[in-house]
Amino acid sequence: MSDELRLGAVVLTMGNRPAELTALLDSVAAQHGPAIEVVVVANGVDVPPLPEGVRGIRTEQNLGIPGGRNVGIEAFGADGSEVDVVLFLDDDGLLPQPDDAEKLRAAFAADPRLGIVSFRIADPDSGETQRRHVPRLRAADPLRSSRVTTFLGGASAVRSAVFAQAGQLPGEFFYGHEETDLAWRALDAGWEIEYRADILLHHPKTAPSRHAVYNRNIARNRVWLARRNLPAPLVPVYLGTWVLLTLARRPSGEALRAWFGGFAEGWRTPCGPRRPMRWSTVWRMTRLGRPPVI
Repeated sequence: MSDELRLGAVVLTMGNRPAELTALLDSVAAQHGPAIEVVVVANGVDVPPLPEGVRGIRTEQNLGIPGGRNVGIEAFGADGSEVDVVLFLDDDGLLPQPDDAEKLRAAFAADPRLGIVSFRIADPDSGETQRRHVPRLRAADPLRSSRVTTFLGGASAVRSAVFAQAGQLPGEFFYGHEETDLAWRALDAGWEIEYRADILLHHPKTAPSRHAVYNRNIARNRVWLARRNLPAPLVPVYLGTWVLLTLARRPSGEALRAWFGGFAEGWRTPCGPRRPMRWSTVWRMTRLGRPPVI
């Protein structure tokens, strides 16, 4: 049954890493089992030269990470339904294990409520998995698989039925927390999310703050995330916790100004539709080790 599942991959590129993109596409083509259909979304840039059979789509402008991935989802049908599972990959990643696609097919076939799988990310040189790449609070052991409440966008696979039921990624977020927004909606719809340590993506070790919009966007989107998804009593608890955690990390003055600017923006700007999760989902997330207050 597992080999009947059709896999599609959405690859985002900004056109500035042609060698890495080629290596990624080669690693996708080398996966065992039926061929994975691949769509490369050139986010505001020209479509680079691509191997035969790989589709390229150019957007007129940079739509951000979630917006670009949504274009890829729609390339597989309005809700990705032309394939059973959509993989999200970035052009600087690599799938070093040729049996990972088969592991994904088997996982999704075995559990009809499994909606999202998050891969383990490791630096190709050191083998290190950064703590921020383990989508749970107890992140000390990246080699332990577990059920989780969020996932890593550029190293993940999402069942197409999740998009049909919970919707696509929030394009207005542009960058930051868009995966958590989809994860919370998927959990509220009854889907499971799993971190699989045995499914591996190589990605160079980086700092998220390398993006110029990082501090402002993560603060703004944190507020939007809470306003869109949390029951009203939890909104101030969740955001208050993150204010304290941000101050405890002692960022630079410039970073802190950008963060609080984004935090204020998150309150004064539209955040999209509000669909607060059920209290049963809050309890379920708590039992999984990450209640939606942190």
